[in-house]
Amino acid sequence: MKFVSWNVNGLRSCVNKGFYEYFNETQADIFCVQETKLQEGQIQLDLGEGYHQYWNYALKKGYSGTAVFTKTEPLSVRYGLEENTEPEGRIITLEFDAFYLVTVYTPNAKRDLSRLEYRLEWEDRFRNYLLQLDAHKPVVICGDLNVAHQEIDLKNAKGNRGNSGFTEEEREKMTMLLDAGFTDSFRYLYPDKTDAYSWWSNMPRVRERNVGWRIDYFLVSSRLRPFIVDARIDSHIFGSDHCPVVLELADLT
Repeated sequence: MKFVSWNVNGLRSCVNKGFYEYFNETQADIFCVQETKLQEGQIQLDLGEGYHQYWNYALKKGYSGTAVFTKTEPLSVRYGLEENTEPEGRIITLEFDAFYLVTVYTPNAKRDLSRLEYRLEWEDRFRNYLLQLDAHKPVVICGDLNVAHQEIDLKNAKGNRGNSGFTEEEREKMTMLLDAGFTDSFRYLYPDKTDAYSWWSNMPRVRERNVGWRIDYFLVSSRLRPFIVDARIDSHIFGSDHCPVVLELADLT
């Protein structure tokens, strides 16, 4: 099975910057997007026959939002954590026969860290939610997790220490999630690979010089490790300040 996750930073804009071409090229079984930044009815996405579409829109216009496009119709769909609702449109869970798929756009702590406390509370709730799912079936988690976990996951670790996305608190929450029984698929296959990033600032020549961060992930329940065939970062794909990340698993059925 092939999974793709992409923070498109505005789907309507990304559609005009190669989204359809990449989508058709990948032929993913499940394709997830984050930061759609639109409301219901603002786009009619023509993905051709064979894909079921599930959308979680933020109440705030032009903000956040997630979607999942899947060839296989899920057994159930959930929007939110404790409640089946998520006002910022940050999460969708699809249940399939052999696994759960969760796509997520994790809240940013903000540059001044004014949302760090909320972010850390979210992390605890999210981890508990994933553990509840994992008690029933293995879980595939993807999305923009808004954290560079280790120093190897960003270009300038020393200069960014303590900044949003690289605070000790955020990094520790990621460690806690992995220690709870989940695996970072990319690092599982490529533990020492450097200069592998999925997000770049829009400042001049930053992406050209590959001064980036790896903040987009595919995590899997650790018992799925034997099924990991490939995990990659399609950094050659433009259209957003993030690039797509890809996971391939052996058939779980």
